[in-house]
Amino acid sequence: MIKAGMEHNFRCNCPFTSALDVIGDKWMLVIVKQMLIEGKETFKDFTESEEAIATNILSNKLKLLEKFGLVTKSKLPTNKKSIYYHLTDKALDLTPLILELGIWSDKHLREMHPSIVKGEKLNLLKSDKVTFGNTLVKNYRKKLASTLQNF
Repeated sequence: MIKAGMEHNFRCNCPFTSALDVIGDKWMLVIVKQMLIEGKETFKDFTESEEAIATNILSNKLKLLEKFGLVTKSKLPTNKKSIYYHLTDKALDLTPLILELGIWSDKHLREMHPSIVKGEKLNLLKSDKVTFGNTLVKNYRKKLASTLQNF
């Protein structure tokens, strides 16, 4: 949810363009993917990823994701120093889009980028993306519920 005083200027009234105004930046979906699929939760987790996002950009994108209601943040009572980022239901609703991008990439970019990851998970995704996506979201929610018990 965009908080009061934090309005966002959208380019137009088109729902596709408006969605891209929020998630169309190259880092926004990467961060959501890192959280959903790779289990990233802290700033340090993100900085250690192979995507190598610059810290100033990461900080800005995490703030935007929070502004748009895609992530929330919290601190452990036992560790007030580290901030933990969590996907909201709004972000989890992006799961089918993220999975479709993975399928599209495998189909159309492998020739140009032959080292794109292969394996059992990709085969499962391609054979039954709905079940794959539902399992991802279910596992994320289960892990989140367990994590939040510590807060």
